[in-house]
Amino acid sequence: MNARLFLLTILAVGGIADGATCQAPLGAPWDSAGRILKTSGTATGGYYRYTFPRRDLTLRIGDVTVSPALALGAWAGFSGDAADATVMGDLVLTSAELKPVLAELSRQGIDVTAIHNHLAGEEPQITYVHFHGQGVALELSARLDRVLALTGAPRPVAAAAPQPITIDTALVFGTLGLRGRAQGAVAQVSTVLVPGVVTMHGRPVTPALGYGTPVNVQVVGDGRAVATGDFAVLGPKVAPVLQALTSHGIMATAVHSHLVDEEPRIYYMHFWADGSLSDVLRGLRAALDAAR
Repeated sequence: MNARLFLLTILAVGGIADGATCQAPLGAPWDSAGRILKTSGTATGGYYRYTFPRRDLTLRIGDVTVSPALALGAWAGFSGDAADATVMGDLVLTSAELKPVLAELSRQGIDVTAIHNHLAGEEPQITYVHFHGQGVALELSARLDRVLALTGAPRPVAAAAPQPITIDTALVFGTLGLRGRAQGAVAQVSTVLVPGVVTMHGRPVTPALGYGTPVNVQVVGDGRAVATGDFAVLGPKVAPVLQALTSHGIMATAVHSHLVDEEPRIYYMHFWADGSLSDVLRGLRAALDAAR
């Protein structure tokens, strides 16, 4: 069955959405993949996305308790046909989980494409492991299920309890110039900043799946906000984006790769912003403009 029959023509919302939500059935075999992975899926941005938020963790950076929707959304995305699918995503792991998970990924024939931090100064320390695999979608799902079983990610994934929106979405979406979604204190947007076609091992990569740019903002009271995410850009854009972030008081926390053997080479620039909501948004907009 061709995955394109089910795709929604909406903009993908980044790499860190929090948990399952009520969705219309995706149809076979993608609902079956969700049952194997013990979570529901969404068709978004040209691929099928399944999330495994680490609601079991209480993550703090300084005096901020980080919402799982802000930075703890492990996920897997499938593109292509069910008989010849590509799966990509990243796992959110504690230090104790890293060794057994890496060993199981190897046993299951799922490639690791990156192991690194996204944040700085967080407690407990979190490691993000990016992965890639190709094959029959349901077989890939079963193999990934065995990996996820070694993490503390709660599964089956329950829908996040509805929360009233407490973040100024009009200000967020208007300042950033992007449409997005929000729940509770967190707003999320995403875009793609790399033009043209990107290939990995000679195969085209679905843009929102492999090199989307998610930006996530959380209000933490008294007009204050924090934000994180990453800018996926080509080499010539790294310096301008870093300059834009730094000049607006936003800390770059990592510059690294998420893929292997991609063409052209893509760099992922992670950040942490902390300040008034309007100041944070102005800095993020400047970085978006510098990346375009």
